[in-house]
This record gives sequence, structure tokens and C-alpha cells, in this order.
Amino acid sequence: MRYFYPIRLESSLHETLWGGRRLGDENWKQLPPGDVAIGESWETEVSTVVQNGPYAGKTLGEVVELLGTDFLGEQATAIFGQRFPLLAKFIDANAQLSVQVHPKDDYAAQYEGGKLGKTEYWYILAAEPGASIVHGFKGKTTRAEVRQAIENVTLDTLTHEEPVYPGDVVFVPAGTVHAIGKGILLYELQEYSDVTYRMYDYGRLDASGKPRELHIEKSLDVSHYTASPQIKMRPVALPGTVGYEERCLVACKYFVSRAVTLTSHGTLEDKTSGSCVIVTSLGASLQISYGEGFNQNETLTRGQTLVLPATLGAYRISGQGEFLRSYVPAADDSAWKLWKQQNRESTL
Repeated sequence: MRYFYPIRLESSLHETLWGGRRLGDENWKQLPPGDVAIGESWETEVSTVVQNGPYAGKTLGEVVELLGTDFLGEQATAIFGQRFPLLAKFIDANAQLSVQVHPKDDYAAQYEGGKLGKTEYWYILAAEPGASIVHGFKGKTTRAEVRQAIENVTLDTLTHEEPVYPGDVVFVPAGTVHAIGKGILLYELQEYSDVTYRMYDYGRLDASGKPRELHIEKSLDVSHYTASPQIKMRPVALPGTVGYEERCLVACKYFVSRAVTLTSHGTLEDKTSGSCVIVTSLGASLQISYGEGFNQNETLTRGQTLVLPATLGAYRISGQGEFLRSYVPAADDSAWKLWKQQNRESTL
């Protein structure tokens, strides 16, 4: 028998050279003891293990293989095929990350064995004073100029740095040269892809005293050699009711991400259709009700994520605080339409 219910996943924690302990210190995650530097918490990694219900103990990938389009949704499979479409992460940048760029889908398919490219966005949750990101170039440049700057370890003279603050929303389409700066905690949503080309690492050495591998030729192949037309997005207020406010943070053909703030004992009701829905609490204490008469329930607290199957149908989210819900949109998605009107520079 096949079951459809909100899937609770165990986060996958990733140690990195540039990570820290902020995810644990600020009660987002339970980190391993000691001084292990955790840079990323992957919320929807296909190897993460289901924590609840009949599929407890199975991985997300196994659930996708078992339930297919009924779980993923027809819209999601039309874009991404029979694989989980989106990877959600928390990222703690305790040090400056390398300058990177991601390819578009067609390049990744040709040169990375049929993999997806990567378009992503960042929702800045916290930023130390003076924190900034790299996003695009200061102005129009060329492949030759960028190559020379990489060789001379001076690429930072060409790239654009943008100060960021809590609440900022940054869209990073494939082809955008980018880097997350020191002192930033953010939530990231991306096409489910591991294709990242490291363009530049400021001449730094790894723990063994060697430079980290760069992917210069591929990064030069896929980069946009211009200033970014828009860096910070303009979230758009969506129709709501008494008890909650909702904004569309970012929208494109790959994903729509909506931030919901429930006031005291607020309630949001909706239904799944063409896509599974990723729900992540950013501090909210939530109850997700579903089934006939909403008689079945799951809870969600700070830093936790649930995946609602596309065939779940009607659901109700009640509680207090902020959470995100993200999905693969249909072409006529109402939130996407409203968002495009206010962010024409970044429509994709």
C-alpha cells in the first residue's frame, strides 16, 4: 500500500572549511559535539532519512522511487523528471566562500553527465555588520580579462560586492558569478544539483597547505560577463486573511518561495496540486493538519522541514511565527505573476 502524508526529514549536516557553530548556537540544529565546523545543513537531500509515519527509516530518494509523480507532482516532473526537484539548505558562512558559478541545464546535461544546472536564491537570516556577498561584476568585462585576473589573484578587483542585511532576498540565476561572505547565515533553495564551478579562492590554501581545485575553463564557459541587473529582489505581498501575512520572495520556472508569518493562533489553508511543497520553519511553532476533516497532524519547529506530497490535497497550517513554503510552479501560478510585475529585471 502507498501512503501520502507530510514527510519529516533528518537534516544532513556538512562539515566545511568555512563553516562554524552558529546553526547550533542559535538553536537551528543539533550539531555534533566538539569544534566541528558545520557550514551547511541540507534539508531535502535524497539520502536523508524519513523520521515519521510508514516510511520512517527510508530515504527521501527511496520514497521518490516508490511514489513517483504522485509524490513529486506533474508540474515538478515536467521540469525535473523523476527526481526530487529542489534542495533546501541552511548555510553558515563563518568565513568567506570561494567565488563560484553554476551552469545552465543544457551545459550541465552536455558536460556533467546529464545533471541539472543550478539556479538558486538566498534568504538572509542574519548578517554581521559589514557582511557582503559577491554578485556579478562591477561592469562589463571579458573572458580574457577574467582569466588574467584569476591568474594574477586579483579577481576581486572585477567582481561586485553587495552589503546584505537580515531579510534580504538574493536571486542567483545560473551563470551569475557569486560568493557568500563571512558572517552570513542564510536559507538557500536551488535546483537539485551538485554542479558548482569554483572560479577563484583568493589564493587561499586548504588544511593540507595546498590550493583548492579551481574549475577555470568551465567557469569561464558559463559565466555572464556583466554587472547583475538586479541583486536584491523585491518581495511581493500576496492576498491573505486575518491571522497571517504572506509574501512571494522569489519566483522562476524552477521554484516559487513564499514566506508566511502567522500571527497569534493564525491559520493558513491551501491544497497541493502540481508539485510537492517544502515547508521550513524559520522560528514558527506549527501544526500541519491534513486528511479528512484535518484529523491528522504533524508539528514543525525552528529549523525543521517537512515535504508535503503533491497528492496530499487540502492542508492547514496553524501556529505562530515565520515559515517558508516552496514548490515548482505552473506557468499560470498567481504568485509568480505578481512577483514578475515587480522584478522584471530578474524574470526567468
